[in-house]
Amino acid sequence: MSARRGLSLAMGSVVLVSAAQLGMRWSMQRLPQPAHWLADLQGGNVDPVALSVVVAAIAAYALSMLCWLGALRDVPLSRAYSLLSISYAAVYVLAALLPFFNETLTVPRTVGVTLIVLGVVTINFRRSCDNGNDSDKELSR
Repeated sequence: MSARRGLSLAMGSVVLVSAAQLGMRWSMQRLPQPAHWLADLQGGNVDPVALSVVVAAIAAYALSMLCWLGALRDVPLSRAYSLLSISYAAVYVLAALLPFFNETLTVPRTVGVTLIVLGVVTINFRRSCDNGNDSDKELSR
């Protein structure tokens, strides 16, 4: 098992799923309600760029799952799963910072996201005094 490869794949999954969420949000602000897509497609009333971004976002989700499956080969689930929470923080911050989303940073949300990130760091932090022993293994003894 290669922990470095697993963590890289897990972070690749986080980046891809975050991009997919942002892409879908951007597109859905420019597309009609999904129930009207067929009629609007036939009438030519659908923004082709927004539709393309939805398709790209779905592809990003698929690639993110492939990265996730690869990560699970190399990283214990108890550590890997917490990394997915980083996508929540990334989407929150990017949606607030990118002007076309019109989202705002608020104190309660920011505190919540900070706690999530601190939790991920806490779960994945390895002390040098562990001497390579995984604390998860120690708990199972």
